[in-house]
Amino acid sequence: MLKDSLAALAGALLIAQGAVALAASTVDLSVKGAITPSACTPSLSDGGVVDYGKIAAKDLSPSGTTLLPRLSLQLTVDCEAQTLFALTGRDNRLGSSIFPALNHMYGLGMVSGNVKLGAYQIGVFDPVADEPVYPLYSSDQGATWLVNSFGSYMGHYHWTAFGDTPTPKALRNVKVDLRFLTEIARVQDLPITEEMPIDGSATLDMIYL
Repeated sequence: MLKDSLAALAGALLIAQGAVALAASTVDLSVKGAITPSACTPSLSDGGVVDYGKIAAKDLSPSGTTLLPRLSLQLTVDCEAQTLFALTGRDNRLGSSIFPALNHMYGLGMVSGNVKLGAYQIGVFDPVADEPVYPLYSSDQGATWLVNSFGSYMGHYHWTAFGDTPTPKALRNVKVDLRFLTEIARVQDLPITEEMPIDGSATLDMIYL
C-alpha cells in the first residue's frame, strides 16, 4: 500500500512539474491600434518629379563632389479634420548614397552596376498651416520631438511633423516647400565615358500619431 501511495505521489509531482513547464513556455501578445475618424491625403507639385535634365560631364567639378542647382517641390497635406500626423521618407535606392552614414541623404542609384552616382537631401521649409507652425523631427518614432536647429530635413528613419512647440499639433491643411540639395560623386569615381542616369526615388509615408 505504501509503495502504491509513493508511486501515485511521484506521478502527481511529475504532472505538476509538467504543468509548470508548460506555463513557462507560453507568452502573451497584444494587438493594438486605433481607427482614426479622419484621413489625410498628401500630394506633390510637378507630379513629384525633380528634373535636372542633362548635365555635361565637363561641367562636373574636377576636384570634388558637384553640387547641382537647388530645386524644390511643394508638398500639400489635406486632412478631413484636425489630425495629428507625421511624415517619413523611405529611400527606394537605399545603399546607393555616397554618404552612407548620413540618414538624411538619399541615394541616386548605381551606374555601371556598382558605382554610386551621388546623393541628395530633402529640406523641409516654410510650412503654412491652419496656424503658425515649424518643422519638427523625431529619431525615436515619435517618443520625443526636436526642432532641427541646423536646417530642417526629411530623413529616412526619421519622422517629420509640424507644431509651434516641440510637440506636433493636430492640423487640417499644411503646405510646405521641399528643397532638394543634390551632389554628384567625384569625377574620378565615375564612368564618365558613358551616360549616367540620375535615378533617385523615395516614398513619403503618412503616419497618424
